[in-house]
Amino acid sequence: MLALRSGLRKVLAPWALAPQVPVCSSFATGRRQTEGTFYEFCTYYLKPSKMKEFMKNFKKNVHLRTAHSELVGYWSVELGGRINRVFHIWKYDNFAHRTAVFKALASDPEWHERFLIPNLASIDKQESEIVYLVPWCKMGTPPKEGVYELATFLMKPGGPALWGDPFERAITAHAKQGYTELIGVFHTEYGKLNRVHVLWWCENADSRAAGRHRSHEDPRVVAAVRESVNYLDIQQNMLLIPESFSPLK
Repeated sequence: MLALRSGLRKVLAPWALAPQVPVCSSFATGRRQTEGTFYEFCTYYLKPSKMKEFMKNFKKNVHLRTAHSELVGYWSVELGGRINRVFHIWKYDNFAHRTAVFKALASDPEWHERFLIPNLASIDKQESEIVYLVPWCKMGTPPKEGVYELATFLMKPGGPALWGDPFERAITAHAKQGYTELIGVFHTEYGKLNRVHVLWWCENADSRAAGRHRSHEDPRVVAAVRESVNYLDIQQNMLLIPESFSPLK
């Protein structure tokens, strides 16, 4: 036994005396998010009898909210799951910025009196999700007023290192052919993970349906989608109608 221990010491000695270098391994093998800017996706589930009253009040007082941070878009949900919902996107420079905004709102008596208190009874439920634009996408601008589709993809666990490239190819294939206008692709940071939201613009619901039909017959799109769906668990979408005060129309 002593001889065995002595032999092991001789074998291990060079390793034991060598400088200890940390071993690091990254799962994020693809392009990473480098900017602090993020977006908050907010959904309010409203009582059906209060929908009209809520929207009237928000339109009247939206300036009280946008005085604190940038509103990207504000929509009512037309189709896709539960209706009587409003969906809105807010932009923040970083988490400190968001904290400062909510602190300012909490101490803003005008916001409380004219919006928050009158509308609390209208809201059944609220949901919030923090997302980043994916590194290969910039926020787009619609060519004119229209309608929007928010397509949501719950991908298999593993993150963009696993499914990022195939997903990018599928979205790019659709966008390049002009079947619909790409506004933004967002990856969830806080919320359900491995979830990606794709915001599209189209002139109206019929042009969206026609574009989707053409894309299903395009071999370039079909090939890209077939690769991406190998990593897909669930997909859903919503048809969104922009409100009159929404920056994205």
